[in-house]
Amino acid sequence: MDDFLLTLNIEGFTSRLKRLSDYLLYSTRDLYDELDIAIEPNWNLVIRLLQKNQQMTLMEIADQINFSHPAVVKIIKKMKKRGFVKTQPDQTDGRKQLLLLTPKALKQLPQLEQLWQTQITVLTHLLKDSPNFLTELGHIEEQLKQQDYKQRVLTQLEQ
Repeated sequence: MDDFLLTLNIEGFTSRLKRLSDYLLYSTRDLYDELDIAIEPNWNLVIRLLQKNQQMTLMEIADQINFSHPAVVKIIKKMKKRGFVKTQPDQTDGRKQLLLLTPKALKQLPQLEQLWQTQITVLTHLLKDSPNFLTELGHIEEQLKQQDYKQRVLTQLEQ
């Protein structure tokens, strides 16, 4: 059976990106479940940032990964619930809450590092025939930062 999205060519672009993202997300979630690792697929972003910076505010994390504030709030709530991050008041500004990795998260870092390195190896192999894929993806992301998709479509409609 033909893949309908492929027949759409460029019209199927966003749906194909979504499908690829979903496939990798759900497959990673299944992998973590099978290995009895109690994290979600996108937690590595927060863990990596906190590993590098020791402590950050929620807004700093959102800015670094270019996720919306509500999306990061959702991730952090799950991470807190499972004991991977904790908060403490900022010493210089008591209104701010700093996020830190918990001892539980720090203890699991070696296992997570090994898993993430293996995932990097697999992804590198998947992309071996497309060496410019990440560069090209970055170009698209940069263009959309300059002018978002909605505005581009509206501009075209006005012409």
